Amino acid sequence: MQPRPTILSLALILATIGAGLAIRRVPLHLPLFFVKYAGSMLWALMIYWIVSTLLPTRPVPTAAIVSAGIATAVELLKLYHSLALDTFRLTLAGTLLLGRVFSIYDIATYCVAIAIGAIIDSRLRPSHLPPRSS
Repeated sequence: MQPRPTILSLALILATIGAGLAIRRVPLHLPLFFVKYAGSMLWALMIYWIVSTLLPTRPVPTAAIVSAGIATAVELLKLYHSLALDTFRLTLAGTLLLGRVFSIYDIATYCVAIAIGAIIDSRLRPSHLPPRSS
């Protein structure tokens, strides 16, 4: 499988981070349910874009499985508490990277977002682009 062009990968990562920050940090007056789950989906999608960029020649399903594993591990880490980890979770970076409260629903949300990202990615890969006409 052909990797995505590097510039496209960077654009996808940055656009996803920007959208996630906007949904979670900009007062858009969106319903709380939407802010919660759209933010979680964008976080998981960002993980997918990063993993698929770091594993450019791996099949899309492999990148999706690795991404889902990472997202699930981060969610499960919320069940572990130590002073240092809980202190980090109280910072903006800790909240954005690790979150604070475990939710099984977040794991399902991550899997849906990663599946959507994998579908989009399979269409963005050069081998799936339509041929150019001369």
